[in-house]
Amino acid sequence: MTDTLNRRRFLKGSALAATATAGTLAAPAVARAEPTVLKMQAAWGGGIFLENAKSYVDTVHAMAGKDLKIDLLAVDSVVKTSQMQDAVHRGVLDAAHYVPAYWYSKSKTASLFGTGPCFGWSSQEVLGWVNYGGGQELFDELMGSLGLNVVSFFNSPMPAQPLGWFKEQIKDVAQMNGLKYRTVGLAADVMLQMGLSVVQLPGGEIQPAMKSGLIDAAEFNNPTSDRDFGMQDVSKDYMLASFHQSQEFFEITFNKKKYESLPSELQAVLKHASNAENSNFYWHNTKRYAEDLVKLQTEQGVNVWRTPDSVMAAQLDAWDTVVARISEEDPFFAKVIESQKKYAKEVMGYLNLNQPDYKLAYKHYFG
Repeated sequence: MTDTLNRRRFLKGSALAATATAGTLAAPAVARAEPTVLKMQAAWGGGIFLENAKSYVDTVHAMAGKDLKIDLLAVDSVVKTSQMQDAVHRGVLDAAHYVPAYWYSKSKTASLFGTGPCFGWSSQEVLGWVNYGGGQELFDELMGSLGLNVVSFFNSPMPAQPLGWFKEQIKDVAQMNGLKYRTVGLAADVMLQMGLSVVQLPGGEIQPAMKSGLIDAAEFNNPTSDRDFGMQDVSKDYMLASFHQSQEFFEITFNKKKYESLPSELQAVLKHASNAENSNFYWHNTKRYAEDLVKLQTEQGVNVWRTPDSVMAAQLDAWDTVVARISEEDPFFAKVIESQKKYAKEVMGYLNLNQPDYKLAYKHYFG
């Protein structure tokens, strides 16, 4: 009886194995779909910002696997930086990695998304407003009013930008009157209000312009980029701290039609990879900025100064004038300003009460 049962089990198992083998042999080969490829142009030809753009792309690839690939192109590969948003809108490019200040000529409201007035907040809190204070919805409304076929995400909270490079230490705001100064975005309006003559130039043209005397002073963004540009070769006086661009971050823009054609999980990858860069950028870049600031001082003989409070107070007064003027001209600009003020008043009210004086602790340990 036992032998009979064993034979039955064997024969049954053999039949199942044969069926499975036959099924395997009969199954047609399924071709793996080719990955979706997005062409993204960056506003950066090299340096740490191009590294940041690559970091975003690497994060997307790690999250999306073989389903999505971003082909990252350096500055001017397809169009000029000033044309990047239009190129994404038209579908000439699928995406762009830049900052809103590079296209703010379409609408000065764009500059409020990264290079607007300081209401006592940093880039971290402005991104908080974008994500939880209605900022993203206002930006999307702005894109709709401009008729732009784009979807944008914001990331990478930048530290406050230095006042920049000068021919001498700035001790008083009167020294800045009449200087030919490079900046971009609404900062140009602020500096004009303060009596400077403003020239808007791409990053790669700043050092040659100062060397030739086209400009007297300039800012770009941070010690690492400034050192890469060779600003230490045309100036030895570097002023840190300023309210002209005290908060900024990257904008990653996608062609809306292309973005919405992607599966929902790939749309989520593009969005959440952007969110991941908020932490990665801050950790990575602040360390590099600190290291390069030390090199500028110890290896290149640069004098590093903190911008006087009197100059920064004058900047705030200039911001008040500029914001009031544009708000009167543009109701939507005023709407965004009020939204930002509401968020900043509430959030910074809490943070200012709760945060200890970190400078006090720093002095305690390091002098």
